[in-house]
This record gives sequence, C-alpha cells and structure tokens, in this order.
Amino acid sequence: MNSDTLEKMYERLGICDAVYHFGQKTEEKLKERFAVIDENAEYNQLKVIHAMQKNRVCAEHFSGSTGYGYNDDGRDTLEKVYADTFHTEDALVRPQITCGTHAIALALFSNLRPNDELLSISGKPYDTLEEVIGIRPSRGSLAEYGVTYAQVDLLENGDFDLEGIRAAINERTRIVTIQRSKGYQTRPTLSVDKIGQAVDFVKSIRPDIICMVDNCYGEFTELMEPTDVGADMMAGSLIKNPGGGLAPVGGYIVGTKECVENAAYRLTSPGLGKEVGASLGILNSFYQGFFLAPTVTAGALKGAVFAANIYEACGFHVVPDSSESRHDIIQAVELGTPEGVIAFCKGIQAAAPVDSYVTPEPWAMPGYDSDVIMAAGAFVQGSSIELSADGPIKPPYAVYFQGGLTWQHAKLGILMSLQKMYEAGLVKLPQ
Repeated sequence: MNSDTLEKMYERLGICDAVYHFGQKTEEKLKERFAVIDENAEYNQLKVIHAMQKNRVCAEHFSGSTGYGYNDDGRDTLEKVYADTFHTEDALVRPQITCGTHAIALALFSNLRPNDELLSISGKPYDTLEEVIGIRPSRGSLAEYGVTYAQVDLLENGDFDLEGIRAAINERTRIVTIQRSKGYQTRPTLSVDKIGQAVDFVKSIRPDIICMVDNCYGEFTELMEPTDVGADMMAGSLIKNPGGGLAPVGGYIVGTKECVENAAYRLTSPGLGKEVGASLGILNSFYQGFFLAPTVTAGALKGAVFAANIYEACGFHVVPDSSESRHDIIQAVELGTPEGVIAFCKGIQAAAPVDSYVTPEPWAMPGYDSDVIMAAGAFVQGSSIELSADGPIKPPYAVYFQGGLTWQHAKLGILMSLQKMYEAGLVKLPQ
C-alpha cells in the first residue's frame, strides 16, 4: 500500500489533509519511543506465557462452571496464573467483581475493621471512591462501619511527602493506599520504583501496615508491578489493561494469602471464600485477554505518547508531557474550556468502530461531583482499554484519553479528536 492510498483512507474517515500530515510528521519522530514500548511488551508477553506454561493451562480450563462453581479448575488455575505473573502468594480473579471501584472497595472492606484508619498517601482518591470511603456521605461507606480516613497529599513535584506520611501514621493505621494513576487530576502518575520507595518507608515505620495499590490503568506499562516492590495487595479491573479487550466483565485482587482470603470471604461469605463462584463460560475470554494484555497495552501506550506530542505541539498543557516516561495508559490534556473537552470527546466517539454516529454529551453520572462527558464506542461497555476519553466539566477542563486495542485505532482517535477541535476553531496546527 502506498502513502497516497493511506491518506485517502483517512480522508474517507473525515481527516483533512492538514491534520493527516501533522500526524504523520509526529509519528515519524516517535519511532525510537515506540521501539522501547515494544521491547517492554515483549518482556511482559513472555512473563505471561511463562506463568501459563508453569500452571499447565489446557483447553479443559476454558469450559467454566455454573451454580456454586465448586471444583472449577479453570477458575482456580487462572488465579494461579495471575499470582505468578504478579509475583504474589494468591489472587482473586472473578466475573463477580463488577469494576475497578468494586475491586478496590472489596480489598478495603475485607481488610479493615471498625476503629481502623485508612491512610491515602497519594492525595485524593478517584472520584468514585469518595463514597466508598465516606469522604462524601453514602449509604454503606467505610465511615458508617467506623473506619476513619486520613490523607497526605503529594508534594508539588509529584513526590511522596515522607515527613507528612510519618506524621499521619498512628496506632490505628491499618491500610496505606496508593493510587498509581492520576484519576481526574493532572498530577504525575506514580512509577513502580517510586511506589516501592514509599512502601519501604511505610514499612520502616510500621511493618504490619498493609500497603495497597490501586493499579488501574498501570498493568504491563512497565517491566515490574507494585507487588514486585513490596506492595501487600493490588487491585484492578479486567475491562482495563489485564483483560486485553476480551474480558467482558471482572476484576482482580492479588497479594498476600491473608489479604486475598479476606477479600474472597467478603466477595462470597465467611466459610465459603474462593471455593464458590461460577465462571459461567467466560474463562476463555479471561485467559486469552490476559495473554493479549501486554501487546494491547503497548498499543494504548503508543496512543498516549502520540496524543501528548500532538497536543503539546499545539500549545496545550499535557500530563505526562511529550518526553516523560510512562507508568499508565492515561493521557491528560488541559483544553481550558468546556467546548474543548466536548469537541475532543466527539472526535474520539466519531473514530469508534461501535456507535460512531452517537454524539456524546455531558451528564450527571453517579459517583461524580460534576457533569462528566464520556466517549467510548466499545465492544465491551465501559471498557477503558478500548479507545475512550472522558473528563469532568469543571476547571481546568482537562480531558483524559486512554486505550486503543491497536495502535492504529488509537492514532485514528487522536487525529479525529484534533479534527473536531480544528473544525471548531479551537486549535491552530503548527506550521
């Protein structure tokens, strides 16, 4: 295929000549960055294959179970694969865990008791966790069960406030939680190395404290995971990175045997734990999605790097910036106006294979304190490893782009977002 044919294909999809050529110039400059991403993906791919081979994954593991789910060898083997991949004692990987917020809530509720204190050392948690914790009053929150909450913000440069952490830890501190990704903030995402240093610091003060990491959006973006550097527990969603775009639902918790067993007893009931929970015929998607996850995540990472370079060149503040190292798949772009956020999301929706004709609009989503706009034409509803973008309609009017099951689709999404901004007169392309 020659370049003229490729350009014509983009033109059919609505990308004008100026946007297309700007995109091509940007991509040409990123070949070395993309090669490093591919090398990391290769390592992580081999890591997953090694875990699958070690646990003798076979076709019989894909059949699944119904009812109580007793003796579901496929489910139990998958959890061993996760534990070995993330180098932990145990894992809980279930379709009954509905989303990332549910996985984190499950990890917290199962390992905290009345009069314990939860300490966040990465600042304010993601919006949907505010009601889980009780920062915003909600029925059934941790606060209603007598669990208190404290918070230490990151320093202005994005580092952990070690002296603040030391002062905040007390005899009631039971779990220290770290949110790896930025959420709806414009702070840096935390690297595994930086998380490891914070865990070591906490353990030097109180070795018995459980260190938990919200790993959503971070899996397979580096060679190591937080559990490789001392985290006792890690949680995430299967419709993000580890599901590889194939998992139709689900979440995971990995960590020490005690932490995971506590989570299993909370998910099902005391006395039953991991022994029950039917896999309902979706184990094939869980296994295959996990197998594909490293390369799918690599495509999403390339999209994030491409977006940063595109929008920084157009004069917008981006987090991470165009040259920073990457520790999750999210790219934040401060567009400065509600119109900018809306136009960007319209472009992402228009680039989707599903529901491309739909126009996203801001609305009052449950769990958020402002109107939020979300663009996602996905094969799995809400899957943010698929091409998607969202943002709260409030200052600094930042949009958060993530996903793309392939690099090529992520590229189209970014170009389409720029096209919509360009058509609306909200951006000038560099000459």
